[in-house]
Amino acid sequence: MGKTEDQILQLLGNSEPLTLVEIAERLGKKPKVVFRSLMKLFEEGKIDCDHQTRRYALAKEQRVMGQNMSCQDP
Repeated sequence: MGKTEDQILQLLGNSEPLTLVEIAERLGKKPKVVFRSLMKLFEEGKIDCDHQTRRYALAKEQRVMGQNMSCQDP
């Protein structure tokens, strides 16, 4: 997984669902770059997209994994 994908997963793990433009703005990247990474993450089942609002969020499985990881001792 690339740096942009990691940044997107971290961002979505710490925020409400976001649009492509919101993600690009928060990461300081061009929407085209973010879109490619979003599609890769979507195909891998790591994020979900609400087709009505066009907002992206972590896939349910990813949210559960993140919660489990945050409960572990370092």
